[in-house]
Amino acid sequence: MKKFLLPIILIILTTTAFTYINSTVTRSAITFKTRNMGIGVDGTIGGLQADVHFNPADVTNSTIEASVDANTINTDNSSRDEHLRSEDFFDVAHYPKLILKSVSFKHGNGNNYTGRFNLTIKGKTKLVEIPFTYTQSNNTGAFKGSFKLNRRDYGVGSSSLVLADEVTVNIDAAVN
Repeated sequence: MKKFLLPIILIILTTTAFTYINSTVTRSAITFKTRNMGIGVDGTIGGLQADVHFNPADVTNSTIEASVDANTINTDNSSRDEHLRSEDFFDVAHYPKLILKSVSFKHGNGNNYTGRFNLTIKGKTKLVEIPFTYTQSNNTGAFKGSFKLNRRDYGVGSSSLVLADEVTVNIDAAVN
């Protein structure tokens, strides 16, 4: 019986030793960029909360669920920010969170991965593909990725001749 239990214990310990499962966000920067009247508009959104179960050695069993606080949107223009928080755009009174839930992951080469996520904004969920890098140093895992979305797919704003539909989102977060 001891000979049978020893390999099982070793497998469990080995698997656990190489599994990265943690979700305390220690650093995050989520930025976005779009164009308004032909001029680039940059902004940030904060309040990142995440439940991260990411194992680079076993991406098929990895999951990430994250949300940000829509009320924290900041473009360094208070009147624009208030308008973005209104019903016309993010409607933060009814939809206070933007939510990202993983569907699957693929490992590329080196530290490169691609995640497929359900992104929910204003109650509308769409599948987005996010290429990202993942590095681990000591007990900290760092994720960096970028993707584009169409704001109108989520009912954020309406058709406009001056406001671009495409938004680029950059994510830089660390967890431990």
